[in-house]
Amino acid sequence: MSRRWTARLALVAGAAALVVLVVFAGLGSLVLMGVGWAGLALTAAGGWWMLTHTGWIRVLAALLVVAAPLGVLLLYAAAGLLWVVLVSLGLWALAVSAGRAALVEDTSPSMPERSVSRAARPFLIMNPRSGGGKVEKFHLAERARALGAEVVVLDPDRWQDVAELARQAVQGGADLLGVAGGDGTQASVAAVAAEHDIPFMVISAGTRNHFAMDLGLDRQDPSRCLESLTDAVELRVDLGYLHAGEPADRGAGQVFINNASFGVYAEVVQSPAYRDDKARTILEMLPDLLTRHSGARLSVRAGSSTMDGTQAVLVSNNPYERGDSAGLGRRVRLDSGELGVLCVSVGNAAEATELLLRGRQGRGLTATTAREVVVDADAPHIPVGVDGEALMLPTPVHCRLASGVLRVRVPRHRPGVPHGAPPMDWRRVRRLALTMGRVAAGRGAA
Repeated sequence: MSRRWTARLALVAGAAALVVLVVFAGLGSLVLMGVGWAGLALTAAGGWWMLTHTGWIRVLAALLVVAAPLGVLLLYAAAGLLWVVLVSLGLWALAVSAGRAALVEDTSPSMPERSVSRAARPFLIMNPRSGGGKVEKFHLAERARALGAEVVVLDPDRWQDVAELARQAVQGGADLLGVAGGDGTQASVAAVAAEHDIPFMVISAGTRNHFAMDLGLDRQDPSRCLESLTDAVELRVDLGYLHAGEPADRGAGQVFINNASFGVYAEVVQSPAYRDDKARTILEMLPDLLTRHSGARLSVRAGSSTMDGTQAVLVSNNPYERGDSAGLGRRVRLDSGELGVLCVSVGNAAEATELLLRGRQGRGLTATTAREVVVDADAPHIPVGVDGEALMLPTPVHCRLASGVLRVRVPRHRPGVPHGAPPMDWRRVRRLALTMGRVAAGRGAA
């Protein structure tokens, strides 16, 4: 019943958005829409020119990025129709939101869980610097020790091999490995847990907590993740592996729990200047990288598909959901058995505009899935960003997925269990609203 009325709300709100434009703007509604699209196109073109040029061209492009949307708003206001546009946009946003909510099945697929007994000898590694000091702020070490866990707090003044610490703990009898830290640290320990087939525990004490988000963990209060020590369920999730060079060594590899990036982003973060001045380094390097005057030329083979000359490639451990324009939201599942692949190739302002306006339908973005991905280049080594860590690897780089090799312990009750919101499909929404109504009426008559 709720899905039927949500679908009806989407249809009504969508129709109301158009009615408001037509009734209060008349034939001018077509002009309003044209002006709006033109403003978006000019903003996208200005953004592209700003990223791909330097000097006075960049300054003019930045002015265009600001002036185009501002000019559109001023034209609407001068015509006395700004409120009409804002109301119409609000109704349209409500329509899309309600439509996507209606399309989510009541029984949205989620990763299978199984109840488990409490770990006898949990071993946790905590990075006091992660997330701006969340380990100390939330007293994670003290709370974990009170629950019976052995805790090692890393020394912030010297480098420590967290994978080796985890291996030593397993040799000493640990039956659960956990990490309070960033995604890179989590990946290193997760590899050891998968290797020895013992449970792995995530404490959301990092900055982005990407993996924790997709597991549904509380990212605001990492201490709630410690419930995995007392009342937990276990998930079986996939792990991504990188194998560099030819031939690929199937017995080893760099683990990634989130993604591996190639191309523009990886080139930028590899620069020594990036750590000291991120914004300036990006602005200095992007013009040559985006116009292909520097950086390696990439070739991607994902299953039966081949993409040449891409500027940026993102290979993810399970695909990102398709609800947003670029697909970079979250992963609804971590056990699909497939890598997600996103390739970006934009050569001019027109293609940049199309990518902004059409998202995944634009020619500049290719999205696919595969069990294995090979990234090659016209260079013997290429930079790769692996879960936020900058590496330089020999080509070709092979990416593969190992299905269900990681046992993850999570709290039985967690706030952010993901439910995928599908892309908007007006035909399905209309069919859902009308068909369910007829079914309900038929039952009532019976």
